[in-house]
Amino acid sequence: MPHRPRITHVIYDLDGTLLDTEPLYRRVTTDILARYGVPLDPAVRAQMIGRPTSIASRILVEATGIPLTPEAFAHEREEALAILFRDVLPTRGALALTRHLRAHRIPQAIATSSSVRSLADKRVAHDAWFGEFEAIVTSEDVAHGKPAPDIFLEAARRIGAAPEACLVFEDAPLGVESALAAGMSVIALPEEGHETLVTAAHLVLDHLEAFDPAEWGLPARG
Repeated sequence: MPHRPRITHVIYDLDGTLLDTEPLYRRVTTDILARYGVPLDPAVRAQMIGRPTSIASRILVEATGIPLTPEAFAHEREEALAILFRDVLPTRGALALTRHLRAHRIPQAIATSSSVRSLADKRVAHDAWFGEFEAIVTSEDVAHGKPAPDIFLEAARRIGAAPEACLVFEDAPLGVESALAAGMSVIALPEEGHETLVTAAHLVLDHLEAFDPAEWGLPARG
């Protein structure tokens, strides 16, 4: 077993890590592009995942040349997603892991590129669960979004943790880059096709159910 640093705090990305929202983002974006006869290029999408909405929207519009401003695209997408988020489900193993660690008093935070409004839409079906985290940091709380380290450093500050004591769970390649830049240990949970983009992570898993807390010095599952 490789040497693991002593982990005392855990930080999660939200979209694709705790909530199964990425298929919804992909669906809505594909539908908007289809009106202009443009397919969603996986390489473009990989550059969007994990970034604040304003930056992701600009990347898409510039790459595709669709006749929308980034602001118009973002607004249309957010309106459609707000409805879909009402029924979004946790990812595999997310509830069980976060509640296991909470039961053992391990401080946990969410560091998401979501806007405050988008976060509110995602909380509708899961408000009690979200209330169990010690801190939630959005892209609007920091000067620079992922892949800059700001959002993870702010999450660590809010839960009183040194960066090296934090373990981050991320699905997005840019999020992995961000957490590594913050000096944290990172477990990647990439979607299919992105495995080669997260090889810098300390560990790559298919889902949170596969995580063994004991390997990182965290309380073992019962």
